[in-house]
Amino acid sequence: MRLVSLIAAAVLCAAPAFAHDGVHIENPYARTNGGVGTSGAIFLEISNHADVDDRLIGAASDVADKVELHTHKQSADGVMQMLAVPEGFPITALQGHALKRGGDHIMLMGLKQDLKDGDIIHLTLTFEHAGVVEVDVPVDNARKPGAAGMGDMQGMDHSKMGHGSMEPAPAN
Repeated sequence: MRLVSLIAAAVLCAAPAFAHDGVHIENPYARTNGGVGTSGAIFLEISNHADVDDRLIGAASDVADKVELHTHKQSADGVMQMLAVPEGFPITALQGHALKRGGDHIMLMGLKQDLKDGDIIHLTLTFEHAGVVEVDVPVDNARKPGAAGMGDMQGMDHSKMGHGSMEPAPAN
């Protein structure tokens, strides 16, 4: 009887690891552009294990004055710009969506503290269907472009974003 109880307890503890519904966050990390008042970005992979489409509609963290969902867009003159995406990012049922350098990402504007490699950022993600998902994101400024499928944030035109005023760039 004791063996049966131990097996039942093990199965109950392991059940969440085998659950395949809702969203799962993998490979989160952040990069920053310096100290207090500067900006940073968070990158991660979202897997939607549900049989219904979902949408990432918001992100929040207490480490920055403002947290927004962003993407990159090339202007007519070939300059890459970061733009806010207030409608969020669709996450197709039974598929995934990568927030990566050079693409969709979570922007941290007006950092309230100097974040260094190894620091942890607590991030709250809000989805239309899955609701709130809490994620602890390590700062990893040394991560190379392409590591874990991530691109690069360097060379982007940050001036169109209005970091000083915390306003997103106008959509073109």
